[in-house]
Amino acid sequence: MLGELIGENTGKRLVRRVLSTTPPTVEVSFEDTGKMLGLATTGFGTYTSVVRPDGTIYGEGQGATFSSEGDMVAWKASGQGKFGPGGSVSYRGILYFQTASQKLARLNAAPAVFEYEVDPEGKTRTKMWEWK
Repeated sequence: MLGELIGENTGKRLVRRVLSTTPPTVEVSFEDTGKMLGLATTGFGTYTSVVRPDGTIYGEGQGATFSSEGDMVAWKASGQGKFGPGGSVSYRGILYFQTASQKLARLNAAPAVFEYEVDPEGKTRTKMWEWK
């Protein structure tokens, strides 16, 4: 069951790198800012996307998020996506967190589901909900 919205970020795609053409595989790095459990955050991550024969995308990634108070959360994720108009991309998937922060400790016990959107200009938007 989906719980509360635990995080929301906006950012930008920084780098795209082709890893393979068979199957088409791309590595993408990004930075973002936003909030997690009410704390202001900045973060970055890298994910690898494989385009499937039917045109859908499978991706896996990892990264870190830091609160303005110095708390750090590491994350890993996987998701499925699709291409949209003008080269936009839309993903849906799951995140797993790891942190030593007492303020963010509840993230260790529950994964989150996410929506991740990249527009044609490379601007990103992420929303995360606790999965209970």
